[in-house]
Amino acid sequence: MTFVEKPAAASAGMDAESYRALMRHQAGAVTVIATGEPGARAGLTATAVASLSDNPPTILACIQRKSGAHDRIAQMKAFSVNVLASDQQAIAERFAGRGGSRGDARFAGLGWLNLTSGAPVLEGALASLDCELIDRHEFTTHSIFIGRVLDGRFRAEARPLLYFRGDFWDLGRR
Repeated sequence: MTFVEKPAAASAGMDAESYRALMRHQAGAVTVIATGEPGARAGLTATAVASLSDNPPTILACIQRKSGAHDRIAQMKAFSVNVLASDQQAIAERFAGRGGSRGDARFAGLGWLNLTSGAPVLEGALASLDCELIDRHEFTTHSIFIGRVLDGRFRAEARPLLYFRGDFWDLGRR
């Protein structure tokens, strides 16, 4: 077992680099959050997503304000949260900006459909939640978007793609 010494805390609290190093030890589901219509879509890879309530079904997603999808989600008032399966790592990397594609180009060559809200939903995702934006809270560099889940679908036989210690993990291979 390896223990890492806790860095001396600054008077205002922990620095960002130390915080990120600690948070890399929390395994998280990998999601693609998507919004918009063909020709004007935006999306990103995110792990800061959580169920908020089941009555009514709501979810929260934390999106950096500099993200190209941030303002588009606020404008469209709808988004999808697509939980990726272990065979979708390349999609996670594409929507994380690896390879340089941006905006609608990230959606090319993938199957997308629309459910109730009209937001793009990724075909073949482990699970997809179709959401109507009902609230937004700004905090420093991010906004917390709260979505009412209107519809969804899942692929029961798939395994999840996880993000842990700065890398993607497939539970079937580890």
